[in-house]
Amino acid sequence: MNAEIIAVGSELLGPHRLDTNSLFLTEQLNRLGIEVRWKAVVGDNEADIADAVMRALSRADLVLVSGGLGPTADDLTRQSVARALDRRLNLEERILESIERRFRARGLKMPEINQRQAMVLEGAEILDNPAGSAPGQWLRQDGRVLALLPGVPGELEAMFAQQVRPRLEKFATGQVLVTRVLKIVGLFESQVDEMAAPVYSRYDNPATTILASPGEIQLHLRAASATEAQACEALNELTRRLELVLGDHIFSEDGQTLEEVVGMYLSMKGRTLAVAESCTGGLLAERITRVPGSSRYFRGGVISYSNEAKMRWLDVPRSLLETCGAVSSETARIMAESVRHRFEADFGLSISGIAGPSGGTAAKPVGLVYVALAEVGRHSEVVEKRYPGARDRVRLQATQTALDMLRRRIK
Repeated sequence: MNAEIIAVGSELLGPHRLDTNSLFLTEQLNRLGIEVRWKAVVGDNEADIADAVMRALSRADLVLVSGGLGPTADDLTRQSVARALDRRLNLEERILESIERRFRARGLKMPEINQRQAMVLEGAEILDNPAGSAPGQWLRQDGRVLALLPGVPGELEAMFAQQVRPRLEKFATGQVLVTRVLKIVGLFESQVDEMAAPVYSRYDNPATTILASPGEIQLHLRAASATEAQACEALNELTRRLELVLGDHIFSEDGQTLEEVVGMYLSMKGRTLAVAESCTGGLLAERITRVPGSSRYFRGGVISYSNEAKMRWLDVPRSLLETCGAVSSETARIMAESVRHRFEADFGLSISGIAGPSGGTAAKPVGLVYVALAEVGRHSEVVEKRYPGARDRVRLQATQTALDMLRRRIK
């Protein structure tokens, strides 16, 4: 059985609102062995919604539509589906009475427009909404299934658990889909694929997808089997083979971020950390303290954005700044050593670079970054990186390099 998810709402086509419902629905469907083959986002336009529904029903066994079931004029899912399927909409008195009771319980009179939420497609089953006023609907059309769900995440999740999942269990395919994500650092996408493709290409099941983001590559592995245990066994086998070729470039197999992995190692070994940042402006410290419990191992940091701050708080000599510059391996090394000493930490991490878009020269272009790691009792390590991309991308990749240096040192 395959599925398509349609998210309705013009706000989802803008830059400020994400469609998180489809992620929840995909996870739930995969657990039932139902593969999501298509997803669509449609604005609040009756003809466009009707077209998306008809297109989905032409190719998917199951179509889930989220959103557009509210009481306002731009909530068009019901009438759009009625148009697509050529079915009437009928007022359901039971639903209307339920909505009226919800308003009376709050000492309010139901606005007339809420009657729209009591309109039910001809032949549809009503899906009660335990968390809100808009009921869902369950329909069959030419041997396929169509479910209309609310767009509010809490309402959708409750309705799925209580109303949709029990119905879908009747269609269970006898298999489950299990996904695992391997997170990789220190390699480009093409490098990862060159190393990993000879391994994963030998498998039809699990299937593998490679995704790239700044400072990190992900291998998404998905196995289908009769039981979750069998699917996990298949994933374990492929994971072991990929570990042999990718080695310690893999930093997570269970969704952990790099800062979470580093925090785990610091906690396990009872070690502490302090940071000194210039071009990243506190982003490294923010990532570290994003992890709950980081106060156990993070001592603090210095944002030494100016040369004066580097001299005053991190003991970088003026002569060194004049001869080598703020963006240099020598400056980064002293920053890491000084911050470690000042905070009496086991490790000191520092970052100094040119994030752009201005400030670069032929000798020191935008994207040039030095990252240093100091440890009590050991020689300091400094790496030079030249990152492509815009300012935020450079800053993020610099913090990724710093965290990975510490991970490799401490693990």
